Amino acid sequence: MTAKPKFVYEKNDLATIGNVDENEVDRIAECFKGRSLFITGGTGFLGKVLVEKLLRSCGELKHIYLLIRPKKGKDPQERIKDIFQNVLFDQVKQQRGEERILQQVVAIAGDVLLPGLGISEQDLATLREEVSIVYHCAATVRFDEPLRSAVFMNTRGTKYMLELAGSLKHLEFFAYCSTAYCHLHVKTLYEKPYDPPADPHKVMQACEWLSDDEVATIEKKILGDIPNTYAYTKSLAEALVVEKFKELPAVILRPSIVIPIWKEPIPGWTDNINGPTGLLIGAGKGVIRTMYCKSSGYGDFLPVDVAVNGILVASWRNITAGTDNTNRVAHMTSSNDIKVSWAEIIELGRWVIENKVPLNGVAWYPGGSMKSNYWVHCICMILFQWMPALFVDALLWLLRYPPVLCRVQNRIFKGFEVFEYYANNVWNFDNSEAVKLRKLMNNKERRTYVIEKIELDLIDYFTNCVLCARRLILKESDESIPAARRHMKVMWVVDKVYKGIWLFGILYMLYRCFFAS
Repeated sequence: MTAKPKFVYEKNDLATIGNVDENEVDRIAECFKGRSLFITGGTGFLGKVLVEKLLRSCGELKHIYLLIRPKKGKDPQERIKDIFQNVLFDQVKQQRGEERILQQVVAIAGDVLLPGLGISEQDLATLREEVSIVYHCAATVRFDEPLRSAVFMNTRGTKYMLELAGSLKHLEFFAYCSTAYCHLHVKTLYEKPYDPPADPHKVMQACEWLSDDEVATIEKKILGDIPNTYAYTKSLAEALVVEKFKELPAVILRPSIVIPIWKEPIPGWTDNINGPTGLLIGAGKGVIRTMYCKSSGYGDFLPVDVAVNGILVASWRNITAGTDNTNRVAHMTSSNDIKVSWAEIIELGRWVIENKVPLNGVAWYPGGSMKSNYWVHCICMILFQWMPALFVDALLWLLRYPPVLCRVQNRIFKGFEVFEYYANNVWNFDNSEAVKLRKLMNNKERRTYVIEKIELDLIDYFTNCVLCARRLILKESDESIPAARRHMKVMWVVDKVYKGIWLFGILYMLYRCFFAS
């Protein structure tokens, strides 16, 4: 059992917040009072947390209109009811009542892939008369999305949204949720627009003319040095928003890598296994044992509730001061305040899974390490990921169960192609706007919409992340944790025996080569 890792950060801005004066007014909640909002991507990870926070902390708003595609035979309003069954909304439902919430949150049937967003004339008339705040969060976050699909979703979808925004009679704020990782050629990203890699209108036009196969054949040439279609199409979309700066009260918000909830309403909550959560689960299940990565490097991670707080604070600032008097680009990033290296993440995750929250059905005992040499990483991947996967799948086949681990390893291999680019490069992000906003907020607002350097106990945070992933994604009950610990001990023995056999085989071969003759 490894020693508990310790990470201490000298400064904590939250500790400097004074007591809340009972006469202090939540100006951010007041800003949303009586207003109607239109949100795309409200069914996604960030979107759900945004909707929940608005309902819980800014509950006197008039309506939240969500653009939702009809799906699986259900109309959009039924899908909203299904979304509210998620445990994420339990607190706000207890606080305000589900019936009241369903009156405030209204589905608008449509799709960002369709001209005019596929919205009916009746719904368009409602939006044009009522909506004054728009959040465009919809996007495909698949890094390996075919270019043509990514252009239609991320870039052309933004064009359609800007056209709709221009038709709203009372528009006061349009926020495009971009990403801090969309201008990868810039190693220090400032809160300003950057030139796109190509003319977005010409790229959209070309994708409309050509077929999927035709675009796929020239995809690498189009992307150039940009490693994936996500970064490429998000940077194009930013350029479309910048074009409308003189016509619309539009801003660009750039959150970094959004990770599970830190504090509210459910610590550790997530609805996906992207990013660090996927690494934790893969390592905890024993199927990820080596990574090609600079251990001293770091990514910029931001808990989703802090990102949402930043969105709401930026909205308040721009609405009250006017976009002509504010910076039109704002970052929601953390690395200027807290840096956690890849090595620290791995050490923390391993300790939590080994000592606090083991996972069920571990394929192999968690272990391995980061490699700074690519070829050493490849050798270790063959020896400690692919060969155990082949061994376990062979056993499953003999026992007449379907083999699974080789398929899992193939998915991991493809995922690493994306991860390794980001893990072996470091970017820095200016967050001057967040620093300015903190100084404008009163104590009540600073505690309700935390965008400070947070008091983050990383052990507790990772424990909550693994527990929520266990319960909500893997569907593993807490009652199974003792059995998971016993299985982990068995896999520890299997791991040692496997390594011992390999060591014996290598030593025996060396002996035969140098001494037997």
